[in-house]
Amino acid sequence: MLYRRFGRTELQMPVFSCGGMRYQFKWQDVPESEIPADNQTNLEATIKKALEVGINHIETARGYGTSEMQLGRILPKFPREKLIVQTKVGPEKDAKQFRETFEKSLKYLELDYVDLLGLHGINTPELLDYSIRPGGCLDVVRQLQAEGKVRFVGFSTHGPTDVIVQTINTNQFDYVNLHWYYINQWNWAAIEAAKRHDMGVFIISPSNKGGLLYQPPQKLVNLCAPLSPMVFNDLFCLSHHQVHTLSLGAAKPEDFDEHLKTLELVDRASEILPPILARLQAEAIAILGEDWVKTWEDNLPTLDETPGEVNIRVILWLWNLAIAYDLVDYGKMRYNLLGNGDHWFPGNKGDRLNELDLRQCLARSPHAEKIPQILQKADQLLGGEEVKRLSQQ
Repeated sequence: MLYRRFGRTELQMPVFSCGGMRYQFKWQDVPESEIPADNQTNLEATIKKALEVGINHIETARGYGTSEMQLGRILPKFPREKLIVQTKVGPEKDAKQFRETFEKSLKYLELDYVDLLGLHGINTPELLDYSIRPGGCLDVVRQLQAEGKVRFVGFSTHGPTDVIVQTINTNQFDYVNLHWYYINQWNWAAIEAAKRHDMGVFIISPSNKGGLLYQPPQKLVNLCAPLSPMVFNDLFCLSHHQVHTLSLGAAKPEDFDEHLKTLELVDRASEILPPILARLQAEAIAILGEDWVKTWEDNLPTLDETPGEVNIRVILWLWNLAIAYDLVDYGKMRYNLLGNGDHWFPGNKGDRLNELDLRQCLARSPHAEKIPQILQKADQLLGGEEVKRLSQQ
């Protein structure tokens, strides 16, 4: 395993973390007696495999249903000082409720303290305010730190880059969990801001949100050769020294195997990656056109400026990925979350375009004439049954 200094925490963080949202029994709390023995056995085997290969950062959340309870059966069996345990609790308007929720997490984990506590989902200015205002959630965290129940505080986010940067610039957090990978590099400015504040940088879900890379289309396999798409994406992320760890949402022990192939390649990333990056870029240009690839995002309206809050930027992005790289299944998964993802994945689909007039909001785009047609095509290609976030299923 390779380790990187996790910003000002000074923790030696493995470049892969064991995320805890795919191996648990349910997304809701249930009595411990209802957890099937085979599910618990698999979870414990996954944790043991993680530790065997040097992945000692175990990451979960109060919002991950039975994950904390099930981890509480296995984590206390290991030397505590050899583990880096992170859980996450969503910001609350009532800071007292935030503390009560954290205490439940700690009780389920059967630990005296967590190394990392993340405020889960600072996605909007309102949730940031709940966190940093006097008497808010961060004040509670400071009390927990004084009591020895929390070592370091960070935040996770699915929010827009400007909100992430604003949160980082408060200089109140030791680390950040955010999305950033080859197909979605929008948050690079946030990573640079985190670097300036010497914060740890944890990449959320690079294989799932990064393109369903455990079931890649053949076209993407060909473009990423000789690496698998999963290893390519891992290497792309880790080739940037500002990135410290990638979350591997392992559902079973074998899920680590492909990722581990990346480790021996990290020192050669500058030699291995350029031909693959060039091939991916050339394919996108060949399919979509150079002018579109280089300027499609220019002067797009914000959600607030768009009739019906159609998420034009995300829809065009998913269309590009589906057409250029055959990431149709990924596009469908993300597209059909629109309208159901609240602040975790805001905005709406393009299924009501015939009722909306987008001309004014698109007036400054160099592609104002063609974007409505592409939005319609995207809805035809990607539209389908509504998808709910995992925690709502």
